[in-house]
Amino acid sequence: ALSSQPLPRPPLAPRPSPMAAIDTLGLGCVDCSCNFRPFHFKRRAVGEHDIHIEMKYCGVCHSDLHFARGDMTPYLGPPAFPMVPGHELAGIVAAVGSKVTKFKVGDPVGVGCFVDSCKECTQCKAGDEQYCEKGPTLTYGAPANAHGRSANAPGHEKDPTFGGYCSQMVVHEDYAIKVPKGYPLEMAGPLMCSAITMYDPLRRLKAGKGTRVGIIGLGGLGGIGAKIAKALGCHVAVVSRSDKKRALALSMGADAYVASEDPAQMAAAAKSFDVLMNTIAANHDISPYLSLLATGGTLVAIGLATEPWSVPAVPLLFSRTGIQGSLIGGIRATQEVVDLCAKEGIFPEVRVVPCTELNQVFERLDESNALGVRYVLDLGNTLTEAHFPKLQEVDPPVLSTPGQRATAGELAKTLTTLAQPVAFFAFGVVLGVMIMQGAASARAGF
Repeated sequence: ALSSQPLPRPPLAPRPSPMAAIDTLGLGCVDCSCNFRPFHFKRRAVGEHDIHIEMKYCGVCHSDLHFARGDMTPYLGPPAFPMVPGHELAGIVAAVGSKVTKFKVGDPVGVGCFVDSCKECTQCKAGDEQYCEKGPTLTYGAPANAHGRSANAPGHEKDPTFGGYCSQMVVHEDYAIKVPKGYPLEMAGPLMCSAITMYDPLRRLKAGKGTRVGIIGLGGLGGIGAKIAKALGCHVAVVSRSDKKRALALSMGADAYVASEDPAQMAAAAKSFDVLMNTIAANHDISPYLSLLATGGTLVAIGLATEPWSVPAVPLLFSRTGIQGSLIGGIRATQEVVDLCAKEGIFPEVRVVPCTELNQVFERLDESNALGVRYVLDLGNTLTEAHFPKLQEVDPPVLSTPGQRATAGELAKTLTTLAQPVAFFAFGVVLGVMIMQGAASARAGF
């Protein structure tokens, strides 16, 4: 992990005329092989409510892999190419439109997972733009300008929105986030996705002092989630497969750790959490984790697992537990969590890498994020015209095939099936007590 000291910021490039389309260098792929190559395109001219961002960093989210590889096709349709992923943007305001009031030139700024919404539906008016009833415009891979504030430049009208793996960004000021001065800019990008993804359900469930929170999975989401939950006053435990990440979890402030492959540890943790935050982005069986929920507890699905879950109903019925999903958060909540992280000194565990390593990063995410870090592209220093030849020469990534992922999923199901006695241990005890109470009541004539 990096220290909390900010890296030196490259100087701003010469600013184009506010009325001109902006020359941009991006990293894109043209198919599901995720072989990223540099290419030139233009951002739209700065409109009266727009800001132009000189990009410095962009985090690489596991969902970038899912979208680019086409894993989300059964749910969202085939991916739109060319694709420039990235929804963890961090940079410096280089120019502002004539009616912008929220930002000024030189401000540090971030952009998250969407760049427009209808602003008229119930969800938008409630500050939950991510659930816009007409569909939010995602930062990348979405039809451009669906709501009038996210147009592409002339010549790119038929292209999808292009995300943060780029040198320049133009966005409406209402969809940009202020980064507090002094917060390390290389760490700000992941807050736009991973931090808000973990904060929003905690906020909605009113987690605070005394709330027992379990974080399932210790990758980019789990690490920042543990820190945020701790800052809110929660008792925090990390649940991971083996004991390999125990020291890492405790160093992040976790109060406890549970290795899910150890039946004894799972039994000891039964019915001990009010909230479970499931960040696992690989296909897996959630049944063993249900035994960890206290009566009335909630498991929040956060990680983008692409296969359906098979969930036993009986443990839910007898413990009044529930499962709910959560998708990032709205603009207001995102600003809240960014301000919270700045105030409390919360920093994501990041590893800044040159853009030439992007294909390798996708390989690491495909294998599993063993280091528990968020990879961040150093755009300001390594996505330049001088680096263009090197970016063209990088080796393509070697990613798992659908068949290999299915095999891995079957293995996971086999392992979790062996752990089913642990998953239903607490339920069996409760059911046994109820049966004995029922028999006693019958004998008493009730």
